[in-house]
Amino acid sequence: MEIAATSTEYVKVTATAKVGGSTITVAAAPKFAFQPTSSTGNPAAEDWLTGEWNAPHARILIGPSGGVAVLEPGEYRVWLSWAAGVEAPVYRAGTITVY
Repeated sequence: MEIAATSTEYVKVTATAKVGGSTITVAAAPKFAFQPTSSTGNPAAEDWLTGEWNAPHARILIGPSGGVAVLEPGEYRVWLSWAAGVEAPVYRAGTITVY
């Protein structure tokens, strides 16, 4: 995904949770982290931002007009996590380029 630094829009990641092949509804909001691609390792606790579900997507509003975060121009890894019962999966969900 590419987005202008002056744009406010949702970053969406398709995400589903399944148990025994059946899709389950996840009660906890998804968490997103945006790390520069030059960073190594997993996001720290303070890097995580709360998004929302809009099935089948996890999404988060970013940008200067009411977004949860404002990203400076650069390339970022998008991370996604959510609570799913006793599991808390953490995934690298792609990259975003802010210009």
